[in-house]
Order: sequence, then C-alpha cells, then structure tokens
Amino acid sequence: MRLAFHQIDAFTQQPFSGNPAVVYRLDTWLSDNLMQQIAAEHNQAETAFVVREGEHWHIRWFTPAAEVPLCGHATLAAAHVLFEVYGEPGERLAFTCKSGALAVSRETDRLVLDFPVARVADVPVSAELERALGVPVVAAQQGNELLAVLESEQAVRACRPDFVALAQLPGLGVIITAPGEQHDFVSRYFAPAIGINEDPVTGSTHCLLVPYWAKRLGRNELKAFQCSARGGELHCRLEGERVKIAGHAILVASGTLHL
Repeated sequence: MRLAFHQIDAFTQQPFSGNPAVVYRLDTWLSDNLMQQIAAEHNQAETAFVVREGEHWHIRWFTPAAEVPLCGHATLAAAHVLFEVYGEPGERLAFTCKSGALAVSRETDRLVLDFPVARVADVPVSAELERALGVPVVAAQQGNELLAVLESEQAVRACRPDFVALAQLPGLGVIITAPGEQHDFVSRYFAPAIGINEDPVTGSTHCLLVPYWAKRLGRNELKAFQCSARGGELHCRLEGERVKIAGHAILVASGTLHL
C-alpha cells in the first residue's frame, strides 16, 4: 500500500517556521494503531488524517504518542492541502471531529479556523504548577488544558519548565500566557504528557486564550503571538461561542509512505 502525504508549516508564510504538520487524505480509515504508528514515524507535533463523509471531512489528529480531540494548526494544514494540493472548490471546508463541527474558510490570503470556545473554570494557583514552571503564576484556569497567566511577555519567553513535573499536572498540557509587548497577548504551550514538550504554534489553545483575553482587554479582535523557538502569529476573533483563528500556511514537502 502506498499513501501520499504532505507536510505543511502552519501559521507562517516562511518555510521552517510556524508549526509543522503532516496531512494524509484517505479514501477510507486506517486502523487506529496504524495511524498512531504513522504519526510516530513522522515524529511531528501532529499528523492529521482526513476522510470525506458526505458533505464534510472527518478529521483526526495524532501526536507521536496519542490521539488528541482538537488541533488547530493541523486543521489549518489539512485545509491548505485540500484547497491547494487537491483543488477542493469553494471558499469553505466543513470538518467533523471528536470535538464537534469545525470549519476553515479562505479570507483574502489567510485561512480562518472556526472553533468552539473551550470551557474552563478559575482554579487556585498550586505550588505544583509554580514549581513545574519555575516562575510565579498570577492566575490559573482549568479545562482540557491548564492555563497559567504570568506577569509579562519576558516571563513567558524566559520560562524553562520541568517537563517531567508538567506531565504530572491535570489536563492535556499547560499553556502560559501574558500581555504582549507588540501583540495583545503572547503564549507558549507544553504537553509532555502526550509526547510534545513544547508545541511551536497551537491553534486549539486559543479556544481558551481568546475568551480570556477578550474579557480582560474588553475587545473581541486580538492579535496573538506564540513565542516558541519557531514562533507564529495568529489573528483571532471571538464571536459568541466560537473562536475564529486566522493564519497562513505553506507546503514544504510531499512524499509517499510505503506499507
């Protein structure tokens, strides 16, 4: 069996920046075990698999270690592949996944993710969280991810966490965030429990970040930057119970997997 794949750098216009994802457009689903093995072989933050089901595309995402319920950058990558490589018509792609209905639209030269707002609750700042991050935490929220608010962009950039300790905390991963110096807010995302010490640019975490910063700053249009080593810029908008996340994507590699 031969399967075509395409590697995309998402949330960037330049190769070797943003967040890489591998995309497979399949005719029918492979076994869960085989998809996990393929993701481990590519060893990227996410490998996305899409299968057409009626008018929608069913999408699933795998890290090298586990399947995840939602992923932004790999959805952006999948939409770029479907539009630009396979020539899908129209300006909007509808997706279904474990987290519900998603969509990606073309707006000028950007792709725009349409994701659900993530449900979170305020939680006390624990000593375990501060020890794992090695920096003071101003406030915290807990949902599928643990959100930690720091004092400044400098604190976010300087954070050198203990990944073993982070993996023991509740949730899929830990987001750190603070007001930005040139952006409305900045963030980083650590998920060692699912095989990703630090993700370069994470669309799905902005389902928590955008509602938090929209409320704190008093406006719904926000410009964000994820200040990982590769880095990436996200243009965000809160619309009721949905978060719109816009960014660019670029094809960097294509190939064939031989099984």
